[in-house]
Amino acid sequence: MKLAVVLVSPARAENVGAAARAMKTMGFSDLRIVDSDAHRQEGARRVAHGSGDILDNARTYSTLADALADVSFTIATTARSRAKFHYYATPVELVPLLEEKSTWLSTAALVFGREDSGLTNEELALADILTGVPMVADYPSLNLGQAVMVYCYQLASLMQHAPEGVAQVDGNQLRALRLRVHALLEKLAVADDIKMADWLDQRLGLLAQRDTAMLHRLLHDIEKKLTE
Repeated sequence: MKLAVVLVSPARAENVGAAARAMKTMGFSDLRIVDSDAHRQEGARRVAHGSGDILDNARTYSTLADALADVSFTIATTARSRAKFHYYATPVELVPLLEEKSTWLSTAALVFGREDSGLTNEELALADILTGVPMVADYPSLNLGQAVMVYCYQLASLMQHAPEGVAQVDGNQLRALRLRVHALLEKLAVADDIKMADWLDQRLGLLAQRDTAMLHRLLHDIEKKLTE
């Protein structure tokens, strides 16, 4: 599985340089920048210290959705107080989750939000699962460079020992399932049950490939019955 690190609207060039250095140290190379040119500033290059190639090869996008267009599984980092969801995988818990996903999905992205305000709820909704670093106190929090290092360190061994091959499975299977579930909620006129919708959103990302396929079959049968 290839894992991209996505920085959304980073403001400080030094933070981007620190993130690039963390990536290079832990063996990651796919850096994506949304709505910012901080990686092109001198401060980023200075702090990157030997990781200039990560900055040089960084891809830029105008929106987070654009940056995730070719990604099969998205993990968004967030502080608990800013998100409407209630389930958070710790960095440690991401390892077995991604280990299973790597057998049937080829690309994943780890998304980091703005230094001062994180990710919006609309951006969080693009994620398959949310993650946060357990901390003793809400403040002081990790800065962007530190957060990237924590995750790259935790996931490095997984990425370095990836399965030899990925099963021939539709990489959009999980995304399609999410859309299908929401369409069914609309059809059943229960889409305004926010608690149910949120519960489904945060649980679908935890499903293994076999469970995802079986739920597609179940939804197919339900949809068929509704049209009879």
